[in-house]
Amino acid sequence: MLRRTIAVIVLLCLASLLCIAGCGKKPAKKIAPQMQQEPTISLFDNKTGQKKDLKIEEYVQGVVAAEMDTKWPVNALAAQAILARTFTMENVKSGRVKQLHGTDVSTSVEESQAYNPDKINDNVRKAVEATRGEVVTHRGNYIRAWFSACDGGVSATAEEGLDFTKEPTPYIKGGVKDGCLSITEPKNKAWEARIPVDQVRAAVKEKAGQDTGPITTAAIVKKGPSGRAEQIKIGQATLSGPSLRLALDSEKVRSMLLSDIKVEGGQLVLTGKGFGHGVGMCQWGARLMAEQGKSPEDIIDFYFKDIAIEKQWK
Repeated sequence: MLRRTIAVIVLLCLASLLCIAGCGKKPAKKIAPQMQQEPTISLFDNKTGQKKDLKIEEYVQGVVAAEMDTKWPVNALAAQAILARTFTMENVKSGRVKQLHGTDVSTSVEESQAYNPDKINDNVRKAVEATRGEVVTHRGNYIRAWFSACDGGVSATAEEGLDFTKEPTPYIKGGVKDGCLSITEPKNKAWEARIPVDQVRAAVKEKAGQDTGPITTAAIVKKGPSGRAEQIKIGQATLSGPSLRLALDSEKVRSMLLSDIKVEGGQLVLTGKGFGHGVGMCQWGARLMAEQGKSPEDIIDFYFKDIAIEKQWK
């Protein structure tokens, strides 16, 4: 009986020591080996109408070259490659482009991602090769691998930045502060857009299906957690910030991280900072972290949570 008691005590002590050594630590991020052959995908060229088959890694090179400055640090390009590859796999799995063109992906940014193989250089090749086969998953499924040019220093949730509510996206970190404004272009630090009210009324009616009536006033009705305009009232119409941005041209109205909105001299005047929806990875933030020596996987971890980075083919 005494021996059995001593044995139990020894086992309990060992268990306690193991817990002290490891229970308080955050599990190390693993790149799980789930090997398959590198996929071949089909691409629709929206300009020429032509279709072609190509290996996914070749396609990812063309996406990275189009979506990010190819002179930037390799680790920033590599983080972009991981997201581009993930975005592609999620898109292929969904069949969204297949329904439109009978292909897996297209060259349209509205349907898929930007694609420009002419801009591929050695930096891009190194970045894609260094992360070959790596994709981001959440509970075994590909994430919506969103990214934007400049989040204005603070990231948004999918609900806030994209008005996206089709499915839960718990892996998106909202409110992340990345310091991107310290290195980004001046036009991302502060911008102004002036659009004639007649043009605004026509655009909102066409794109958002609402008639503003004569536009004499404009106001932010609701702001999200990061400070972005989630609901805006233009004349008599109230619509989401992301919807308004798309209606008025997302290149001109650079973000919904607005400091002011008003009607002045027959124009809708918007001022703000940032460029893009601000959801997921900020490209300028990725560049800053790469310059600080962060790995591609570190950069992805900074903007997403509860994820795994899996190497799915060699």
